[in-house]
Amino acid sequence: MNPPEHSLLRFLRSALQTHLRFIAGGLSRTDAPVYVIGNPSADLDSIISALVYSYFANTASRRHIPLLNLPNVPSGAELRRLRPEFVKALWLSTQPPIPGDDRWDETPESAGWLLQDHILTVADFATHLQQRGASTEAHRLTADAVLVDWNALPRRSRPGTGTLDGLPAVEFNVVGCVDHHADEHFCGPSVSPSLITTAGSCASLIVQTLASTGVWPGCQAEPTPTPTATPPPTQAEAQVARLALAPILIDTANLTAVDKVTPHDTDACNALRRRLAAQTDVQAAADDRFYTQILTAKQTSLDLLTVDEILARDYKQWTETAPRHPSTPLHIGFCSMVQSIAWIVRKAGGPQAFLDDLCGFAAQRELGIVVVMTAVTAQTSGRFYRELLVCALDEGLATEALEAFVAQAAAQLGLEEWTTVDDGEGDVLPIRRVLGGGGSRRIWLQTDVTKSRKQVAPLMRRAVASL
Repeated sequence: MNPPEHSLLRFLRSALQTHLRFIAGGLSRTDAPVYVIGNPSADLDSIISALVYSYFANTASRRHIPLLNLPNVPSGAELRRLRPEFVKALWLSTQPPIPGDDRWDETPESAGWLLQDHILTVADFATHLQQRGASTEAHRLTADAVLVDWNALPRRSRPGTGTLDGLPAVEFNVVGCVDHHADEHFCGPSVSPSLITTAGSCASLIVQTLASTGVWPGCQAEPTPTPTATPPPTQAEAQVARLALAPILIDTANLTAVDKVTPHDTDACNALRRRLAAQTDVQAAADDRFYTQILTAKQTSLDLLTVDEILARDYKQWTETAPRHPSTPLHIGFCSMVQSIAWIVRKAGGPQAFLDDLCGFAAQRELGIVVVMTAVTAQTSGRFYRELLVCALDEGLATEALEAFVAQAAAQLGLEEWTTVDDGEGDVLPIRRVLGGGGSRRIWLQTDVTKSRKQVAPLMRRAVASL
């Protein structure tokens, strides 16, 4: 099967129009689209995995529509402000523009307009339903979905079926899943594609899935023995290949993070680079500048956000029940960020102000435990380090769970007394006294930097389940 010839931007605009026709009742059940939904953190990997999968799967069967899992963020200028690294990757990947495409730049006005006309978020979906008077559960809409970069819906009505936060009027039936997180055993045996395995980036598994199903010729792990068997890439395909490369490089630190890189990642990168090398109209994405520009956009993305927005920017939540407390489910929230604890304390105005902000964030979501994980490269030494802050919001079950987590996971994660890593980051003692001041609040340096949220979250969930 030949890859699509239409550009990414034209596909996205068309997908948005298909969505509007679907919710207006203008499509039959057989013509109904499949929504491709990333996880609630809506990070670079999640967003681009949904876009790339939709672009190619759209040519193989039913229309596919990427849906960004942001219940409180409409597409447009606000999406640009909150996800500037995605906008940077999209802009770099669509330059030079294909004839007939809209020309745009990275300014709030230009990028905001383009995103509004090409991107669908959960907030947009809810608004569209409300405009049509169909936003309540009494007017429930059903739709098929493929999950990428996660493998379970947050609100489950039955196995393989459920709803999204912020979109209770739409029941999604999961028909496919590609993910690199721990299997939640939500998807049924008939799901296709079905690939849940370890990789540095979900985008690597997306490339593998599209190649193995034949909808992206030329992206196999090994090049075809006869070069003429795969047609040369169009400029449109090369743009999508470059976009797919962005989250793989970011999530694996340009393939240098030995604890994250898997053969899935190296195979996908090699395949994408081969396709890019064959397309002379698009600058090769193998150079470090492509990676560096997106990384810089990500690292500086927090500067203009509020503390609450920073905590919500890369956020995931789980609910666990302790066997001895079956009637008291415990909600656990994980906030990840690429700045240090000392940085966000300064931004909040001091340790107590930050703790108040964090507790307010947790109270809004009815959390029993809130966790803040940082992944930072020190400016002075270049050292990469991780910090871990855990707050139990009550003195009962949540505090017991925190104590169980410490007993079970402290050695495994290499948790040590917290101190700042960069010089000039502020006084250590007030931060440690306020944020680590008691059994219900603990703050550490995590010396095993190979353990990200994918490993730490299951440890916290197991701690609750052990009570």
